[in-house]
Amino acid sequence: MSETLRPVLGVIACNRVVDDGQPAQAVMTRYLDAAMAYADAAALLIPALPELMHAREVAGRLDGILLTGTPSNLNPQRYGEMADDAPGPFDPGRDEMTSRLIDAMLDLGKPVFGICRGFQELNVAFGGTLRRDVGEHPELTPHHAPSNYGFDQFFDHTHPVRLTPGGVLHRAYKRDALDVISVHYQGVAKLGEGLRVEAVAPDGVIEAVSAQVNGAPVLAVQWHPEWRAHEDADRQKFFQLMGKALRGETLSA
Repeated sequence: MSETLRPVLGVIACNRVVDDGQPAQAVMTRYLDAAMAYADAAALLIPALPELMHAREVAGRLDGILLTGTPSNLNPQRYGEMADDAPGPFDPGRDEMTSRLIDAMLDLGKPVFGICRGFQELNVAFGGTLRRDVGEHPELTPHHAPSNYGFDQFFDHTHPVRLTPGGVLHRAYKRDALDVISVHYQGVAKLGEGLRVEAVAPDGVIEAVSAQVNGAPVLAVQWHPEWRAHEDADRQKFFQLMGKALRGETLSA
């Protein structure tokens, strides 16, 4: 760890229930481990409590934010659908806080990164919509391990993605394809306005996006680079790009 002051990454928390029903703000440690180690950054957790704090109270004090994956799904009302059968669980506090955080950070020209649910949140923030059937759709590449698998087996599930020529990821990885850890039931239906496709699965499902807003880089992936990142240089690369962005560098090789 560097002895000098490092950039500060805000990491969104989720509303979870622990210890006999006690509400808690939580982030899986693997996201923090990977971000702090490979982006070489300090991290602060941002509570998903929009009724008690404003995103703009903290946005100016951060160098960037990470929107993590989590078991909850975006409420479809966030992208204009009134689906009574949409699968949960839902986390309305996180829905609201991430929406406000994205706006606040981009207004200030600060980087925003997303993983899994964070990828979906960014697509919706840019006016896109989601589909909820990509996990085990018979006509698609399986985007989630079979539901009877254990937790670790979920993260053994991989598929290839094709990187967009000339994109941020293509320049960073210096190759045309990656094998990625895929653990998601939802994906992009309509791409958000202003987002560029960075990677697609073999079935055409969008797997990564980028943008530049007020000089701020946006980069989000549907896969899970944080999972055992210490074992894989490709997964580390995502967080190294984050570290560059936090320091005001361009997202290139």
